[in-house]
Amino acid sequence: MKRRLDEPIIINEVTIKPFPITELPYNPKLKERAKALRYAENLPEVLFWIQVTKSRFHKIDFDRQRIIGNYIVDFYVKQLGLIIEIDGASHDFDGDYDEQREKYLISLGLKVYRITVVDVLKNMDFVLMELENYIVEHYGEK
Repeated sequence: MKRRLDEPIIINEVTIKPFPITELPYNPKLKERAKALRYAENLPEVLFWIQVTKSRFHKIDFDRQRIIGNYIVDFYVKQLGLIIEIDGASHDFDGDYDEQREKYLISLGLKVYRITVVDVLKNMDFVLMELENYIVEHYGEK
């Protein structure tokens, strides 16, 4: 059962205040590209997806290959307005393009959290623990 967008999350005994951002720009021309990316089976993304799909990670709902404006992000958590990007060989930071992309996403009120491919492939427990820490730090009720 999916969690309501306004329902608080508890992580390590800390209440996480939802910050849902649901009304985002959407370019329908990217729909087929996003679908193709979902089926491309990029190993780090698939491994991360296995850990978070079906609300496995603190019952939080993740979208994969979500279109936001003219961009496709790896993962999006609607309930928190949080983008998760897995950076590595196919996601190397590409200077001006990536800087412009990130500024645009932040201008929409979103937060961007980056995970390295190496961490996903070699230390998933660390990845999940660091994601928990990030969410607690940025969304936890003080």
